[in-house]
Amino acid sequence: MSNSTAIAGRILLVDDQPANLRVVTTLLERQGYHVTTASDGNAALESCHGFKPDLILLDMMMPGMDGFEFMREIKLDPGLMRIPTVFLTAAQDREMLLRAFDAGVVDYVTKPFIPEELLARVNAHIVLKLTRDRLERVAQERQNLVNLVAHDLKNPLTSVLFASEMLMQDDCNPERAPRYLQVIHEATQDAIGYIRSYLETQSRRQHRDQQGPPPVASMSEAVEWLVARYALQLEARGIRITTQVPDRPCKVGIDAMVLRQVAENLVTNVGKYASGGGELDFQIRAGAPGYWQLLVSDRGPGIPAFKQRELFKPFTRLSYDDTDQNSSGLGLSLARQIIMNAGGHLFYEDREGGGSRFVIELPAVNNVIAEVQTEVVA
Repeated sequence: MSNSTAIAGRILLVDDQPANLRVVTTLLERQGYHVTTASDGNAALESCHGFKPDLILLDMMMPGMDGFEFMREIKLDPGLMRIPTVFLTAAQDREMLLRAFDAGVVDYVTKPFIPEELLARVNAHIVLKLTRDRLERVAQERQNLVNLVAHDLKNPLTSVLFASEMLMQDDCNPERAPRYLQVIHEATQDAIGYIRSYLETQSRRQHRDQQGPPPVASMSEAVEWLVARYALQLEARGIRITTQVPDRPCKVGIDAMVLRQVAENLVTNVGKYASGGGELDFQIRAGAPGYWQLLVSDRGPGIPAFKQRELFKPFTRLSYDDTDQNSSGLGLSLARQIIMNAGGHLFYEDREGGGSRFVIELPAVNNVIAEVQTEVVA
């Protein structure tokens, strides 16, 4: 047997006979498996939670909690019920074998053990378990990617829809028509860019040896882009934009398009949940030593304390009555994960005087802090 196959396998051995524990543990560890032991069902249940085995080797006939009761217990626990269990038996009792399979075991080995047989069965089930886990991780990663693409495409498509609807109105201001067309063109380019970026990310994951230069983004340029993209949409909702930004780029260690995507999610939340008028303020300031912060603040109703606890969980919506059927509730959850992956933080705080404030904090590429200038965008 190849040690490279066995080394990742974690096995819980449950038997009330110390001699059996010693012999089987030695045999398995020589093949590279990680082994922990338990002498009764209660101890085995405890070990399952801490050790997280890939396979359980279980003696069914034990004093106290026997193997059948142990199987009933783990089948009630979603975190344990899928661990494959191999039944260890001293006799080929047909009735007991049927009971064991009904209880959920996947295989059996008779005592006294033939080492080659035991190792062959263990290896087969470990390989199946680890392969299944890997396939599930791949499936989850692909689902996460689908969720991310679907969510982030909504923002540029919403901009396209807004600008096109304004152009279709009979009383559309002719002077603003070129700006609406520009929004449509740029938002469409962004959508294509997002798709291309995701495809390139997947390609890089498949070729991990191909490392490009570290990403760098300008927070100041991100704010400038957000104002250009969303000023008209927010104005239509009675919201004006103000900015407080340094006179230098405020460079941070993240891809520029990714920073825009994250900040864009925060802006679209304002448009949905603080649309009763007021202001949206972008501010860039020094955060913790070696970090820049981008603050996105509004004068909406704020977020109640009981909802703040759920704010960054997947599929959580910000609206109080959950009537926003266009929201997937993925935005803030994905945004926080993206920022954390870049070594930063995304958090919420109540705004003094009323309203909400989201803070994006990212590692600075250059730590020079400038005085901020305040500007009101018409």
